[in-house]
Amino acid sequence: MKTVIVYYSLEGNTHYIAEKIAERIGADTVRLKTKKAYADKGFAKFFWGGKSAVMAEKPELEPFSADIGSYDRIIIGFPVWASNITPPIRTFISEYASSLEGKKIAVFACESGSGAPKAFGRLLKVLGTESFEAEAVFIDPKDRPSEKNEEALDDFCGRLA
Repeated sequence: MKTVIVYYSLEGNTHYIAEKIAERIGADTVRLKTKKAYADKGFAKFFWGGKSAVMAEKPELEPFSADIGSYDRIIIGFPVWASNITPPIRTFISEYASSLEGKKIAVFACESGSGAPKAFGRLLKVLGTESFEAEAVFIDPKDRPSEKNEEALDDFCGRLA
């Protein structure tokens, strides 16, 4: 099954997991980048990122070359912001809605605290679907490796094999 991982990563945790998944299941990757970068430190990071997520903003993305419609499965990865999906993911879904129809969709999120289940619920609504093929949550995987993250990775990849 031809698979692509489409993800947004601010601090590198989501990138770290996307690369691990891609290596294990043989998927391509597309890292979404915004034309205007988000703050990545201090109060500004939490304030502007959280505001953007809560307000369901759709920032302009840098172009990428992958043909999303040519994939059978799309894995969406993102950091959790204010118990929500990140705005670049919202933009991607809006711009590629027709390419996502009829595809198998799996999802993973990286977070420092909690909120991923709410974010997954919101993503289901944005996608207009009832369930994901697989889902996983990782807690600061790049900066704080743990057995729990490894187990989540094994389980996620096993369900996609």
